[in-house]
Amino acid sequence: MDAVVEAVRPVDGTQDAEAARTSIREALSDVLTRFPEADLLNLEDDQRNFAIERFTAIDVFHRYQLDVGKTIIEKAPSAVTAVSRLKQVRDYVKETVSASFRKLREAGRSLSAGRISRVVRDALRETFLVFEGYTE
Repeated sequence: MDAVVEAVRPVDGTQDAEAARTSIREALSDVLTRFPEADLLNLEDDQRNFAIERFTAIDVFHRYQLDVGKTIIEKAPSAVTAVSRLKQVRDYVKETVSASFRKLREAGRSLSAGRISRVVRDALRETFLVFEGYTE
């Protein structure tokens, strides 16, 4: 898995790169959990689509966390509450992205860079709106 991560997103020292590397690693781990027989170097279509969906959700969460995670932690009344809030955000993003991918599949749309970018943009916007109270 580390070799795949390195090939897809080499280290460059930025927070964005490290978040992307973590997202890739977590997505591939989810693929192997769901499809234990998966060959990460030769994913089948359903495995690849699942990997893209998971990566997208995890990456959206990491972007959100990079933007406001520190504020959520500082504004929470306790560390336990902060962790709980971040988990709520992560679960929400995962479900929102999953629903968006499901709609694309049901509409017979293929995954393109533009459609995925739209999913990311919409998920981030919705997440900021839904959880804005956590940053106040």
